[in-house]
Amino acid sequence: MARGISWVGTDNFHVTLKFLGEIEERRAEEIGGALTEAVAEIEAFDVALRGLGAFPTPARPRVIWAGVGSGEARLAVLAAAVDQSLIRIGFPREARAFSAHITLGRVREPRRDPALAEALARALTLELGATRVDRVVLMRSAPSPRGARYSELAALPLGRRS
Repeated sequence: MARGISWVGTDNFHVTLKFLGEIEERRAEEIGGALTEAVAEIEAFDVALRGLGAFPTPARPRVIWAGVGSGEARLAVLAAAVDQSLIRIGFPREARAFSAHITLGRVREPRRDPALAEALARALTLELGATRVDRVVLMRSAPSPRGARYSELAALPLGRRS
């Protein structure tokens, strides 16, 4: 087990489609409405989780992640639809290219860790299972000493035309 990593609890695993930052409470309903429209035409799909890696690099990791294999292109389409719907209500376009991943842990004090880099290299093609993507969830994230605490503001099913 790697030392110095704050591991994310399995109940907090998720793929971030767009990070909104701090928003005013009153905007949650407007955001939910925009997201409902964005996901109405996108049908549910499966994704396979595959491989481990790190940002910015395995040689000097800050974030340890699980990657997405099959289904990654569908997630990218979903992220683009979410981004476009939120641009319409005043949020800036996402500056970075979408990178489908699930954060597993954050390195407390980033430093070179050859053993961790080697372990990540061996796990590049590790098959981690599959899951169904059938909704988009608007989440609130509250930092705490034990890591972020998430609460669901709205759950929007895919493929539900109004």
